[in-house]
Amino acid sequence: MSAASEALAARIPGAQAKTAFGQTTAHVALPGWSEAARYAHDELGCTQFDWLGVEDAGRPGAAGQRHAVLLHVIDPETRNGVLLRTELGPDDALPSVAALWAGAAWHEREAVEMFGITLHDGEPAHLLLPDTFSGHPLRKDFVLASRVVRPWPGRLEPGEDGTSSPSRRRAAPPGVPDPSWGPRYEGDRTEDTRG
Repeated sequence: MSAASEALAARIPGAQAKTAFGQTTAHVALPGWSEAARYAHDELGCTQFDWLGVEDAGRPGAAGQRHAVLLHVIDPETRNGVLLRTELGPDDALPSVAALWAGAAWHEREAVEMFGITLHDGEPAHLLLPDTFSGHPLRKDFVLASRVVRPWPGRLEPGEDGTSSPSRRRAAPPGVPDPSWGPRYEGDRTEDTRG
């Protein structure tokens, strides 16, 4: 376990340092996010911003309800880094860390636009999508409109080619809407043999 993550976990109430696959992550509750970021910057010397990202943290059947925010910063002298993680619920707002690391502003704007998270410090200007775009395309619960009007171009799913057990539940590829979206184009569906 890294000494920086241990120090951060000891300093922030409710924080836990967990190591998996050789990477130590400091898990902090949302109210401690700003304090943890400031401690990493000011006390641990992690003045170099690496990246900020978001991923779906929803449990099965609850995609798009919770998101994990990850922040990786580095001490440029020792090249040791700290990885912070917090979770947001649907009504939570993330405090910005752009005042500490200016490079985080771009990543926060991307997170707002592509995942639909809310920033505590207000709604930033659009970055990647036009103002008229509706939705957040990197969320797992976002339905891809192109899959409503065109058949899936990849291999057939289990149960579609007639070789698997009929009792197996038919799985749809990610982004394919459920039948409540209306009839789908079925067309000529042949198996992809490209391998």
